[in-house]
Amino acid sequence: MTFLEAYWKNLIFINYEIDPEILKPFVPVGTELDFFNGKCYVSVVGFMFMDVKVLGIKLPYHINFEEVNLRFYVKRNGKRGVVFISEIVPKPLITIVANSIYHEHYQTRKMKHRWTENDNEFQFKYQWKLKNGSWQSVSVNTEKEFTHIIEGSEEQYITEHYYGFTKYHSKTFQYEVVHPSWRQLQVKDHEVNMDFAANYGARFKMLNCAVPTSLILAEGSEVAVKNKTTIHR
Repeated sequence: MTFLEAYWKNLIFINYEIDPEILKPFVPVGTELDFFNGKCYVSVVGFMFMDVKVLGIKLPYHINFEEVNLRFYVKRNGKRGVVFISEIVPKPLITIVANSIYHEHYQTRKMKHRWTENDNEFQFKYQWKLKNGSWQSVSVNTEKEFTHIIEGSEEQYITEHYYGFTKYHSKTFQYEVVHPSWRQLQVKDHEVNMDFAANYGARFKMLNCAVPTSLILAEGSEVAVKNKTTIHR
């Protein structure tokens, strides 16, 4: 069954190498951490949800909105997937539905975005407001010509995980995320204006001074989330 259909557009990926020990408490039952060239990664991802349908229905005022999340990478029986530490959206109903049906970790915050261009580059920026009133943001400036993501690259590894796994007590929920391979814009520079501890907890504070290993602006595509199943061990 297809739970959600949407268009994910202009995805910023800011990727960091991280100590696997930090992530172990978040690893769902029945999965294991996924490594690329011996390295463990987390990614901050900002993008637009567009043309959203839940169970085939467009919900009024919930069709287009921003999301920013922190995710890491796992695998199970050859299936490579993502686990979300937190997902921020501006729509309370999305938070309620995702947390209750998929047992995800959504939060509702005021959000905004800006996409601009000049003769030489595009700029993409996503912002969200914490409870303490401070605005957080991630942004990139890019080239203007799309290119294909190289086979076997870190960029392909980050963008091509086609399953989601959610830790829920002693159970794990697995679902499929269907989309084609994406094109990318070469990132020229970036800015991360966020307090990782305030957003995701003290164990991620070290990312405040970490240097990203890679930066990606993916074009995006139509996406379907479907086939939810339960893993008991």
